[in-house]
Amino acid sequence: MVNPSYDRRLTFKLYVIAGVVFALYGGRVCPFLESLTAKEIFFHVGLTFLLLFLARHFLLSRHPLIEEQNHAKLDSTLFFMASIPLALFYNVYYSFGLESNFKVILGMTLFGFLSGLILQLSSKIEHFSEMKDNAEIFKLSGERQSIVKQMGIMITALIITLTTLLSMVAVKDIFWLEHNPERLIDGSGTISVLKEFLYISVVMLCYVVTILMLWAKLTRQILLSQESSLLEVTKGNIEKRLPVFEHNELGSMASLTNHMLDSLQSSQDEVKTTRDVAIVSLSALAESRDNETGAHILRTQEYVRALATYLSQFDKHKQLLTPDYIELLYKSAPLHDVGKVGIPDNILLKPGKLTEEEFEIMKAHPEIGSNALSIAEKHLGSNSFLRLAKEISLTHHEKWDGSGYPKSLAGEEIPISGRLMAIADVYDALICERIYKKAFPHEQAKAIIIEGRGSHFDPEIVDAFLAIEQEFIDIADKYRRIEREENAQAEEEIRAQA
Repeated sequence: MVNPSYDRRLTFKLYVIAGVVFALYGGRVCPFLESLTAKEIFFHVGLTFLLLFLARHFLLSRHPLIEEQNHAKLDSTLFFMASIPLALFYNVYYSFGLESNFKVILGMTLFGFLSGLILQLSSKIEHFSEMKDNAEIFKLSGERQSIVKQMGIMITALIITLTTLLSMVAVKDIFWLEHNPERLIDGSGTISVLKEFLYISVVMLCYVVTILMLWAKLTRQILLSQESSLLEVTKGNIEKRLPVFEHNELGSMASLTNHMLDSLQSSQDEVKTTRDVAIVSLSALAESRDNETGAHILRTQEYVRALATYLSQFDKHKQLLTPDYIELLYKSAPLHDVGKVGIPDNILLKPGKLTEEEFEIMKAHPEIGSNALSIAEKHLGSNSFLRLAKEISLTHHEKWDGSGYPKSLAGEEIPISGRLMAIADVYDALICERIYKKAFPHEQAKAIIIEGRGSHFDPEIVDAFLAIEQEFIDIADKYRRIEREENAQAEEEIRAQA
């Protein structure tokens, strides 16, 4: 099985390029190798590089250094080991001097390092592209490697290598010109030396530019991925984490940021839990003084969410009715009748119709709830949850034609949260049995809501109700079923105790 970090096609291509460049230098560029023909050099080098690739492909494709993405070390070592028998061959059969043997060894090792470095960076780029959505890269592993130090070492090594190589070429060419003065006189020697220097400089420049471009591409991918993750966080996706690809400066900063986001999410979850507990407690308090059951609170918040979700698909409401806002609506809806705690029992629990004076007192409960939430807002600071809960409490009895209470708001003066709650509250009151009335069937409740379109209710929200009425039926049935199961369980427990 081939290692996913091993790119056979790119490896073959780089080995061919290195072999051609190396053979071209020996056969056409270097003025010192007159004892060999270009054909001989291309054959020797071609055979050597073919054996190198075969060894790399069949014997080393799953080498630990490839697993560690350290191709540069593997290829440098492999090319160095292959250069020794090639240099010995030239030394024995063609009487090459030590400086030529050393140049063969240095040149091949250099090509191994450069080819390996390109393979290493390409592998990292591919690896990052495949793994950036994988949770495994969100953790640091291994020893820290400084990206600045790595870049510095790489550039220093390239400069030293280039300087050493050009110095060796200069010494070798000077020695050659001293022993071939006729080449200096006719000018051909000078042209050969300049051609050699230019060839080496261009080849090295191409390799260095390729390496730096790959390095920049990898760094850019990492930074863009981290920036993208941070943008998601700023948009409210607190669960998003920055990718940690390597244990270096970028990885360390990303890891520290992720730890900060973990703490922030933990704190936010704790705040949400506290908020939800407060909602449940306040809702239970209001519920304990009313004839309505706890299921009323659960059903109405489900109705509100269903209506808001439907409306959110339209351009008019898309900007306001975001997933976060709909979640706040859902969480805040149970507090719509919290003000009933301030209504006397003789009015709140009266089984019959309220007198005009009693109804005026009952009409105060939206403002009582809003004022109570305003006090909480002063102590805790303003936040979207308290603002929305206060808004729903104050406006859910307003009517589209302005005949509602407590402020007689009309049309779009009524916040959409209050308009949504109005339909949800009325629908649930109609289909449920109360002390003063029997439960209405869905069709009758639906007819009453349609009758109130444009007077009591926002016409657009009535249309939304009609579009998703089956969801309302399903929600009501779901909680009736839960209530029956709870009642049956309670009866079973009573019988067991008896």
